[in-house]
Amino acid sequence: MASNSHDTSHEAGHAHDAAHGAVDAAHGAHDVAHGASGMPQLDFSTYGNQIFWLLVTLVVIFMILSRVALPRIAAILSERQGAITNDLAAAEDLKSKALEAENAYNQALADARAEAQRIAAQARAEIQADLDVAIAKADADIAAKAAESEKAIAEIQAGAVESIKLVATDTAKALVTALGGKADAKAVAAAVTAKMEG
Repeated sequence: MASNSHDTSHEAGHAHDAAHGAVDAAHGAHDVAHGASGMPQLDFSTYGNQIFWLLVTLVVIFMILSRVALPRIAAILSERQGAITNDLAAAEDLKSKALEAENAYNQALADARAEAQRIAAQARAEIQADLDVAIAKADADIAAKAAESEKAIAEIQAGAVESIKLVATDTAKALVTALGGKADAKAVAAAVTAKMEG
């Protein structure tokens, strides 16, 4: 009798457990249906899984960036830095060459001015020498012409004096004869010469 009572209570316990399990299954199904209808990111029961895959994704992204993207970016930046450095060096080289060209131009200009002044001084000296020669020749020609002129003038003066003497002598003879005297040629000539010299 006691055995039957124990079996009955045991079966009743199993029935209660089965009923409780059915209720839990129903709640679970309700929770699953409720979770499926909402956002899985807001489901606290999946946070661990989400954090794990987030960390995995971040690690993968970091690996990709560190092995592929970052080296390429570093290479591009290094290449650009090298290009900038080369451009700056080329600019400095061009600047130094421009300064050298400017200095060479200034030196050539100064040399050209000095050469022009030397040529001008040499030309002035040559012109002055030619002018001195021409002046000396002109002075010699003038002196020769003046000597010839003076000689001609002296000859003309001598001829004129002789002509005057002759005319004066003839005139004196004619006057003496006209006055009724006898003209002595020697005396008249001596008188005329004395008068002209005196």
